[in-house]
Amino acid sequence: MKYIGAHVSASGGVENAPLNAAAIGARAFALFTKSQRQWKSSPLTQSNIKLFRENCNRLGFLPFQILPHDSYLINLGHPDQDGLDKSREAFLDEMQRCEQLGLDRLNFHPGSSLGKISDEECLLRIAESVNLTLDKTKGVIAVIENTAGQGSNLGFKFEHLRFIIDHVEDKSRVGVCIDTCHSFAAGYDLSSEAAFGTTFHHFGEVVGFEYLKGMHVNDSKKGLGSRVDRHDSLGKGTLGIEVFKWLMHDPRFDDMPLILETPDETIWSQEISQLYSF
Repeated sequence: MKYIGAHVSASGGVENAPLNAAAIGARAFALFTKSQRQWKSSPLTQSNIKLFRENCNRLGFLPFQILPHDSYLINLGHPDQDGLDKSREAFLDEMQRCEQLGLDRLNFHPGSSLGKISDEECLLRIAESVNLTLDKTKGVIAVIENTAGQGSNLGFKFEHLRFIIDHVEDKSRVGVCIDTCHSFAAGYDLSSEAAFGTTFHHFGEVVGFEYLKGMHVNDSKKGLGSRVDRHDSLGKGTLGIEVFKWLMHDPRFDDMPLILETPDETIWSQEISQLYSF
């Protein structure tokens, strides 16, 4: 079964996220469990935690249908020790929040070398950051999101994702999230049915579908291989609408959160309905 949703607001408390998801007809959702633009946030209260769990139970959202996202500030491959330590501390806090809420996965952008260290050294730092965090938490999978490869961001090649996985000690607690916009911008063609098949065959060979724990379902404003991360509404960008039909018909993407991060949230309910109509 397909579980489509969107990255909804948690304004006013994380307990509001499942309400916002249900209001647009979502069967999955993503959220920030704290401000994505600040290093420090107030701890979750017992009331936050209780109401979040109650709302999820009442509305039928199980942990595998929810894909929380960490702060954009975090860089687990930071070349400078101070920045790395700060990022690792913030990532641990994010994972612990997921633990408290009863969630089983946390999506994160892998990191950036900032042009100061080699790609391999940066990827090793990311894997070490994940290992350190998994040692201090339980039950939450660290889900690496592929990137568009903008600037010095890593994770735009499936081989980058595999390298990190290979260096994570507990393979049961690492996974990946594939963003359709990022994949296309990074040079993975999805614009024809044959190209879609080739790209995801390559993903299966390099990473493995057993590690796929969610997807971000976005069109792209920029073209194939542009290395520019700009999402567009479904069917309005350079990807077109057909790719989302192929995705909806493909059982390899069943039983995981498929999350819209398209720019016009006023049409999310329409986009969700459109995807289910496929």
